[in-house]
Amino acid sequence: MSTATSLLTAEDLEFLGRPLHGFLSVAGGAQPPQPRPVWFEATAEGTIQLITEPDSLKVRRLRRDPRASIVVAAPVDERERWVSVAGRATVEADGAHDLCSRLAARYWDLDDRTRAGDLATMLAADLSRVVIHPETVRRYAY
Repeated sequence: MSTATSLLTAEDLEFLGRPLHGFLSVAGGAQPPQPRPVWFEATAEGTIQLITEPDSLKVRRLRRDPRASIVVAAPVDERERWVSVAGRATVEADGAHDLCSRLAARYWDLDDRTRAGDLATMLAADLSRVVIHPETVRRYAY
């Protein structure tokens, strides 16, 4: 069943709390959106946040047009389920490194020295936090 609201539900937050990839799209002017897989975190406040480099194409596009969306789907070995969040995105200078650490722990086994090294490299970089403030949340569960 497909439904739409402006808020994430408790069931959405539980689903989005899993280590799934989200597919982020940002407004691109005359170009069609180019979805990209991203790590993300759904917050208790009902926003979606992710990390990126401050000079990335997505940040440059968001500074021109703050519209963004993310779609997260269940793996193919599960019953069909997805959540789509669309709204205004802000680019924040604070909190990106803490978010990066949380996301790496969620998506990677940090006892693996290679992954721990990858995280150290990421944390040494300049990072920004992108926050999507939901205006429309659509979901489907079979």
